[in-house]
Amino acid sequence: MSELIAKTAIDRRMAEIVGPVIEGMGFELVRVRLMSSTKSKTLQIMAERPEGGIEVDECAEISTAVSAILDVEDPIEDEYTLEVSSPGIDRPLTRLKDFATFEGYEAKIETTEMIDGRRRFKGVLAGVEGDEVLITLDENGEDVTIGLNFDWLSDAKLVLTDELIREMLRQRKASGAIDETQFDDIETDDGSTED
Repeated sequence: MSELIAKTAIDRRMAEIVGPVIEGMGFELVRVRLMSSTKSKTLQIMAERPEGGIEVDECAEISTAVSAILDVEDPIEDEYTLEVSSPGIDRPLTRLKDFATFEGYEAKIETTEMIDGRRRFKGVLAGVEGDEVLITLDENGEDVTIGLNFDWLSDAKLVLTDELIREMLRQRKASGAIDETQFDDIETDDGSTED
């Protein structure tokens, strides 16, 4: 299984338990996180097909399979809710390959330790070099590309931009996930229509 950014020991343990089940079903584990509020716990699992995307019925299949293994392993003492979903458009970036896949898109990255006096970085992903995630930052009007070791990262996600939304819609349309015949034409301000 590929390495994931996992904040806590329980998240890493959960990834060890559910990752092989999810991968055995032909999907990839994107993130697992146990979240607690004052009243309840939620085990959030994000998964997708290797080529990207996942359907609601596939999330239900993963939920059923993961529930079975969690009942056997019983790693969480208290009651919890299991939530299986897609990573979404402004997805978390949890695997080294995610930073290469989404090169050219804006992202926010946090590190576990201070690096040059800061832990938060926002910029355009510039790919991967070895074990380093490259990100281009706007430093006082100048673009500066830095490398952050993958092991230093505590959190990373894409920033929701118009460009990202357009690309995700284009990919869904190309894959046949969106059937345009189900929608009306869009009328623009000048009275023309768009497909």
